Amino acid sequence: MANKLKQRLKAGKACVNGWLAIPNGFSAETMAQCGWDSVTVDMQHGVQDYQSMVHCFQAMDRHPVTPLVRVPWNEPGIVGRVLDGGAWGVICPMINTAAEAKALVSYSLYPPKGKRSNGPIRAGAYGEATPYQATANDEVLVIPMIETQEAIDNLEAILDVPGVSGIYVGPSDLGLSLGLKPMLDREEPQVLAIYEKLVRETKKRGQFAGLHNGTPAYAARMIAMGFQFVTIANDSGLMAKAAREAVQATRKAAGEVAAA
Repeated sequence: MANKLKQRLKAGKACVNGWLAIPNGFSAETMAQCGWDSVTVDMQHGVQDYQSMVHCFQAMDRHPVTPLVRVPWNEPGIVGRVLDGGAWGVICPMINTAAEAKALVSYSLYPPKGKRSNGPIRAGAYGEATPYQATANDEVLVIPMIETQEAIDNLEAILDVPGVSGIYVGPSDLGLSLGLKPMLDREEPQVLAIYEKLVRETKKRGQFAGLHNGTPAYAARMIAMGFQFVTIANDSGLMAKAAREAVQATRKAAGEVAAA
């Protein structure tokens, strides 16, 4: 069992990640066909729960995307469950210290590297004997989110925790922590300097830096900066944007008779 996203990241490729806030297998199946390298079920700020995560994974299974999950918090029960459910990586919010990063790693990996409990109900072919347990520690991506000034201050210590694969930036929470407006696609010089530091420190260690973006243009800029893992908006945002543009284009083309 090989994590194709991890292979791509190790080869130095940039990876484009989809984001699922909608708890529905059909929308997940639709997203999985759109060319993403990976698709993340958002259990923190999306309206997903564990059962909808499983439905999304089942719907995506026949498409060549790597399933990931953003868990609600750094807690062993949910980290273990999403991995058992078939996630190949865990993105965890608000990791601010090396101790919190060590805890996340321990929840994500089997002994002797961690404390994950054995029972990969979907990941390990429904309980049958498989090579999963023997390879999971090498294949699972452990991705702390860097979202605060405290995390920036502790960045090197977090990255030096054995088992950390890379990091993922939440720009809105990072902005709030710095006394700025919460938003994506940031342009403040102090934030861009932080991004450059994140890229530099992860590359030093053979890790990757990831970032949540609002637009394709900004995501491409961040890839040029050195981010290897970029998310563009989420499923509900992309749907709303396309629908809004379709309505506006129709009204404009039709003229006064269709004006709102």
